[in-house]
Order: sequence, then C-alpha cells, then structure tokens
Amino acid sequence: MKIILGSDHAGFGLKEACKRFLENAGVHQVHDAGVFGRSSSDYPAIAHKVARAVSRQEYDRGILICGSGLGMSMAANRHRGVRAALCHNLYSARLSRLHNDANILAMGERVLGEGLALEILDVFLNTEFEGGRHKRRVDQMDAVE
Repeated sequence: MKIILGSDHAGFGLKEACKRFLENAGVHQVHDAGVFGRSSSDYPAIAHKVARAVSRQEYDRGILICGSGLGMSMAANRHRGVRAALCHNLYSARLSRLHNDANILAMGERVLGEGLALEILDVFLNTEFEGGRHKRRVDQMDAVE
C-alpha cells in the first residue's frame, strides 16, 4: 500500500512514530510530506498536500496528525474524493474503513498516547471497506463534491 503522511509541529512526534511503525512493517511504501521538526507551522498546508495526493490517487491512504486532529481532518475533507476520518479509538477507526471507506486517518497527538495511536493506525490500514449498502452511501457523499 502507498501511504503519505504529514503533520504540523504539534503532531510531529506522533507522525515520526507512525512513520517508524510503517517502515518497520516493511509492507508499505511510505512518503513523509512534512513537517520535519517542531518549529511552528500551519496545518492547512500539510493537510492540503496530503489530501491532494490522495485525491489524485497517487497514494492509497493518508495519515494526518496535528494537536487535536480536528484542523487536519477539516482541511483534508475539502478535497474531492477525500474521506478523512478523525479517530481517537479503535471502534471509530474500524468503522471509518468498514462503512465509510475513509482514505485519510486524522489523529491528535495531544489527545492520544503513542501506543493507542499505533493500534488505531494498524486497524485503519488493515480493515477493508465492506461495500454493499455502504457503497451507495459513500457514492452519495461523493456526488455533492
């Protein structure tokens, strides 16, 4: 799977942990879209960079991390074909994929511990879209873009 990830300064530490997790798994092609340190940065720039790449189908999935995950998910969802899900527990990560075919995971470093965040990431990447009645609903969301 081709994965692009990015963060602002408030999500930098968790982004780095997610990147290590993905690289250590050795089954994914991972691209880091930045930021590359804790210096103050604007989350919309990174969210748009990642969302644009997912929207263009250059990557299968995206990961976005800021302090709360809220700003990243809001900015990413402005792009055609992007379904960014803000997840702070395993249930929402699973359902975001199973029922909503989410293609970007948003998380908050100030909300989650690293262990739970990595579990959420694993569930997000390893849950397949169920399709069926859910596909009809996803199609309805995409129709208004």
